[in-house]
Amino acid sequence: MYRVWAWCLIACLALPMLSPASSVDAPDDPILKELLKRAASETTSFADEFDAWVWLADMSRRLQKKIPVADARVSFLKSVHREALRAGLRPELVLAVIETESNFDRFAISSAGARGLMQIMPFWLEQIGRPDDNLFDIDTNLRYGCTILRYYLNEEKGDRRRALARYNGSPGRNHYPARVFELWNTRWFPQ
Repeated sequence: MYRVWAWCLIACLALPMLSPASSVDAPDDPILKELLKRAASETTSFADEFDAWVWLADMSRRLQKKIPVADARVSFLKSVHREALRAGLRPELVLAVIETESNFDRFAISSAGARGLMQIMPFWLEQIGRPDDNLFDIDTNLRYGCTILRYYLNEEKGDRRRALARYNGSPGRNHYPARVFELWNTRWFPQ
């Protein structure tokens, strides 16, 4: 049994770690670069207080095990909702991406160097002229992650599977999109 676990660990460590925006063409994409620049300066909030309250209460209950402190959880959910809507995404999809990418660890760092909740590659900060932005800051990470995901959805003409694979840096592969869809359908499904 020990040998099986050891071989599994070795095999996993030998695989290249893929992360958002790690595809070869990402750093040279001027359209995405401009979108990220614009996203860094925009803000929005809930439009309807009642709908916001219902959504926050429901999602807060679902997220309680991951973020046990109620104030931090609600603040986080407000940020997710705001940034998802700003980018034209379903907040529940963004929650599924976050769970898949970092399991809600805002300080997560992948072996490829991707950072934060949505695992953003630091090269984007240099590319858009904002090297001092903190990718461990929840709002900053969500803004960039949602902007990148929206861009890939647009590029893939709304094909979520293909867009999610590109976001993960694994175009043509189905494992990552399947995991996101599983979480979206079982844990983060829309109300």
